[in-house]
Amino acid sequence: MAAGSCLLLLLLPSLVTASHSTPGCKIRITSKGLDLVKQEGLRFVEQELQNITVSDLHGNEGQFHYNISQVKVTDLQLAFSDLKFQPQQHLVFNINNASISLRFRRQLLYWFFYDIGSINASADGVHIYTVLQLAKDEAGRLKISNMTCSASIARMHAGFSGTLRKVYEFLSTFIVTGMRFLLSQQICPSLEHASLVLLNSLLDTVPVRNYVDEHIGIDYSLLRDPSISTDTLDLDFKGMFFPRVREDQELENHAVEPVIKETERMVYVAFSEYFFDSAMHSYFQAGVLTIELQGEKVPKDLEVLLRATFFGTIFMLSPSVDAPLQLVLQVSAPPRCTIKPSGTSVSVSAFLNISLVPPDRPPVQLSSMAMETKLSAKVFLQGKALRVQLDLRRYGWGSMGTWGESPPHPTHNCFFVSRFRIYSKQSALESLALFSLQAPLKTLLQLTIMPIINERTKKGVQIPLPEGMDFTREAVTNHAGYLTVGADLHFSKGLREVIEKYRPVPTAAAYSSSRPAEPSLDPSSL
Repeated sequence: MAAGSCLLLLLLPSLVTASHSTPGCKIRITSKGLDLVKQEGLRFVEQELQNITVSDLHGNEGQFHYNISQVKVTDLQLAFSDLKFQPQQHLVFNINNASISLRFRRQLLYWFFYDIGSINASADGVHIYTVLQLAKDEAGRLKISNMTCSASIARMHAGFSGTLRKVYEFLSTFIVTGMRFLLSQQICPSLEHASLVLLNSLLDTVPVRNYVDEHIGIDYSLLRDPSISTDTLDLDFKGMFFPRVREDQELENHAVEPVIKETERMVYVAFSEYFFDSAMHSYFQAGVLTIELQGEKVPKDLEVLLRATFFGTIFMLSPSVDAPLQLVLQVSAPPRCTIKPSGTSVSVSAFLNISLVPPDRPPVQLSSMAMETKLSAKVFLQGKALRVQLDLRRYGWGSMGTWGESPPHPTHNCFFVSRFRIYSKQSALESLALFSLQAPLKTLLQLTIMPIINERTKKGVQIPLPEGMDFTREAVTNHAGYLTVGADLHFSKGLREVIEKYRPVPTAAAYSSSRPAEPSLDPSSL
């Protein structure tokens, strides 16, 4: 018994870790963001209710035979509506005192008298109460997993015209009561289809596991069900990049978990050091962190300096004195990201091999040196793309003084100190001889290598938001071990536009079977 208890205590930390994986990315939607979603959602609900299909109403009362068909919603007034968070996993959408205007076709046969016309009706005091449950599906995608709905109509009025108007007014109570029942029975099924089918198709546009470029991909799967309070909805994403050559590779997350406390903006996105480390680790695993410059691609001033520095070695290779130079820069270990309140930096270790490349002969190595540098990183959003721009230059302003560079964009995030040094892998004496190359090689990195790297990362990576929703007025804030981006939201496309874009095209058979039948004009069919 004691041995079992000890074993349980030893396993407890690993069980806790397994049950709560640390996210690399977090998103918080606040009540202000929900208000914007409500405005767009209300337009969507109006469109769905306008497409309600009400079954035909037909029957007889003694010698009266009637048929009510072609019911169409002509107008909606949803003035009093509310969308709010409900702990722990729910959204509540409530509509009060709405009105729905209808128009439908009537047919009446009384003995030998036949009448046909239209009826205008209005349903007032419409109350709709829906609760949407949000959850993570098997693929790690946010979904509406369940919906409860209740709908009621307080009053319904109808206006009649035609030769038998008095008869219809006499039977209005029966007809209106039937239409009121049929209409109220169609509201919730319509909204259920809109939520569980159409809105879930919109959530399918959120990237979960997709490719960033030809080398790496990103895993945005949810780690757990969303956490909802009265004011916020929090989503924990894996936020891990992977190399496409080894898509099943997992990088353990030992970084600090991001913490979002703010609620002033519509949305907040947080990224830990793990998010950026996994990207650089994946590029390293993909074998693309190598750059080669040869011949005319080597800056002329640097070439002259290198030939002077290695004059003795080159002189010994008399047949190859005029051979072109080759510089190969290869990262030796996955770069590491460091996020501090003062800014963000990326530490890189690399080898620089300098060689002569005689025609039709193997390259002749002149030197192999190690390089260590700490790059400043500017993190910013453009649309829904998170981008990082690396730099060797130093930035500073305010109380830290001006270092010759204008301050970056206020939504950027910068590190104030960049470091660069080279040393020989052979001897300390050669390291001293290479000291004169430090400044020129740093200039080479800044003017030649850094533009190549930044061009590769120019596209950025998409943040997991549905299609048609973008960020505006972004602001980046650094913390110890993670950074947050606060922003407002903007709908560049309507919900209906995105849903229609991805709606499956119905087949001809399905279309004909679901299309309401035209009413008969033959009195004998009544």
